Amino acid sequence: MGKAKPGFLTPKAIANRIKAKGLQKLRWYCQMCQKQCRDENGFKCHLTSESHQRQLLLFAENPDKHIDEFSKDFETEYLELLRRRFGTKRVHANLVYQEYISFREHVHMNSTQWETLTDFVKHLGKEGKCSVDYTEKGWFVAYIDRDPETIRRQEAVKAKEKMDATDDEKIAKFIERQIEKAKEAGPSKEDAEYTELKRDDENEKVAFSLGATKKADTATKPAELAASKNLLAAAPAASSKPKESSQSKADKRKAKTALDEIMEAEEMKKEKLNRKDYWLCPGIVVKVVHKKLGDKYYKKKAVVKKVKDCYTGIIKMLDSGDKLKVDQTHVETVIPGIGKSVLIVNGAYRGEQAVLDAINVDKFCCTVRIRT
Repeated sequence: MGKAKPGFLTPKAIANRIKAKGLQKLRWYCQMCQKQCRDENGFKCHLTSESHQRQLLLFAENPDKHIDEFSKDFETEYLELLRRRFGTKRVHANLVYQEYISFREHVHMNSTQWETLTDFVKHLGKEGKCSVDYTEKGWFVAYIDRDPETIRRQEAVKAKEKMDATDDEKIAKFIERQIEKAKEAGPSKEDAEYTELKRDDENEKVAFSLGATKKADTATKPAELAASKNLLAAAPAASSKPKESSQSKADKRKAKTALDEIMEAEEMKKEKLNRKDYWLCPGIVVKVVHKKLGDKYYKKKAVVKKVKDCYTGIIKMLDSGDKLKVDQTHVETVIPGIGKSVLIVNGAYRGEQAVLDAINVDKFCCTVRIRT
């Protein structure tokens, strides 16, 4: 009869499953030989092997070099896992370590200069690579991202927030000035004092005064009063809508002016954000205005095929088909005919498609209509 297969719960089967999962003990691992033993007996056999003895001779020649290399590899892989897995969030140091050692071929801590994880975490804090703090639950770490691209992106975000805050302050000051002007123009309803309506006698009539009258109005002559009554009686009954007073017209003009100023402030904000010192865009038609490129291309038109580093463009000449690499100072934009499509390359509406409506040669400007 053949040999029976080992059962599922036999020691050999259990040992094979444990080995497959990588759950061997750290004290039975040899970093120099990169060999994991399953038990103490196997580890003793490995220590007496010839291969291990050769590795010990190499280690004895320069032990500090090997320990520094293992420590550097351990630190690099730990920080890389912390950065990639958790970013800059605060996390328990042991949680990161458990994920790190789940990889079977990791650098073990017993081969580094740190005896415990606490010593390693303190080292990260002293070097400024992580912000560490200790609580009742243990040591916590947070990765400090010092990548130049990340720092540049954070500075750009801070600059934008500062610019937005400055614009908001300008708008707030502008609104305050408008409120002060309105208060100086005349009293508002907010200045009125409200009192409780009281009546001593229930049969007494209540009279309301809707506006203060001047003493000169009470001294109106009877003849003028009668004439005004006749004039009101002669007015047609159809015109029941009162005419707009000059005061209301002035208020409308003042409100319109304030609205225009707010719109102008918004336009200035857009202009400030979108105005750049470079304007080259792929697909536009330009004209060569620099003689440095040769008389063959001077005053000739070309199409921008590609833009490099914002200021340099690859253009293709319309007549000859030659491709040139030019700076934006070597070319200028070409204005098409009226009714043709144009691209706004700078200013508040940068990147918008528009239609050319009119050209003013004397003032070197044109009128365009933004496409919606």
